[in-house]
Amino acid sequence: MRKIITMLMAAVLTVVCLAGFSPKENSPVEGKKVAYIMYMSSSPIFELWSESFTRTAEALGMEADTFFCEDSDEEWKDRILQCAKDGYDGLLVSHGGVDYAWEFLTGVLEEYPDLKIATFDTSFRDENGETETIDSVVQLFQQDSGLASALVEEILAMYPDKTEKKEAVNVLQVQEENYIIAFDRRQAGYEPYETEGRIRTLEQMAPEDHLSPVSSMQEAAEKIIGKYDDGEIDAIWCCYDAYARGVYQALRELDSDIPMVSADICDEDIRLMAEGKNWKACATTNWTLNGEFACRVLALEMAGQYDDIKAASSYCESPGMWMEIPSVVVTQEQVMSGQDITVKNLSDVAEDAYTDGSFMPSCDWMDSALEDER
Repeated sequence: MRKIITMLMAAVLTVVCLAGFSPKENSPVEGKKVAYIMYMSSSPIFELWSESFTRTAEALGMEADTFFCEDSDEEWKDRILQCAKDGYDGLLVSHGGVDYAWEFLTGVLEEYPDLKIATFDTSFRDENGETETIDSVVQLFQQDSGLASALVEEILAMYPDKTEKKEAVNVLQVQEENYIIAFDRRQAGYEPYETEGRIRTLEQMAPEDHLSPVSSMQEAAEKIIGKYDDGEIDAIWCCYDAYARGVYQALRELDSDIPMVSADICDEDIRLMAEGKNWKACATTNWTLNGEFACRVLALEMAGQYDDIKAASSYCESPGMWMEIPSVVVTQEQVMSGQDITVKNLSDVAEDAYTDGSFMPSCDWMDSALEDER
């Protein structure tokens, strides 16, 4: 009987292979243990990241944990060290201070040379402020310059007559240069439009109190917007959605119809956009895709397959360099579709690019393991 069963199984396998199918390839990270360590507190977008990271890790045969560090530098560093001591094989670490991340993570990897680390939105600078890398660590970021330029394009589309006549659109910019590196990268996407004369920045504004960014930004915006006559400000461009919420409240208090756009997204942003007033668009990445993307990169690091990471992006020319996740614009019209839209179901109304995962790094065994996941 056992011989007959074995022969039948072999026959079935032969038929399956002849039909164009093959058994799943073994995952080289099977049985590994990984963690997502986030500097900030939990939020809907980071929960999406965590869920996707965990789901992807488990599909690849790994065990995954998530730790939020409540905006604490010490908690972030302590959690990374504890996971390293506890024998985790790979860590996806998010954010962390630019003034210490490079030195700290370099020290961790010297002490735990078998550990693999990938980072998100974590910039590396040495004690002199010079950009640094860490061998074997891939740095992931949102495509910040793309977020910025997509928003400028949204503003230009609001004023086709000016654009056709090659007149500059007058923009009030919410920005803080040399404050957060992501903001600096966004400035790099904004500046070419100034240089080309397609927009004119009337002035920059930012909150004074970073512990209360929304109310502080509202106060600053009310003062600055109030200096201008009707029609002088064509639009407001915001580098960050928390600041944008303050700008929006200021515009409502001033009963102004000036349109505004912003980088990043959350449930509150969507709710305010859906009111149909000033807030016309957000530029963002898909946080579910972000979590899968990061887990794929970490898994390929753990498998030593850096060539497959590099193949997915020109930004990763050698181990230790960065990769960028493509940005997408979410418009007011999309979130006013009549549905109850949040970041969790944003894919129901966003353009197709929002769910396009073609930029994902992969390889044969990873495709095999994840074929049922997306």
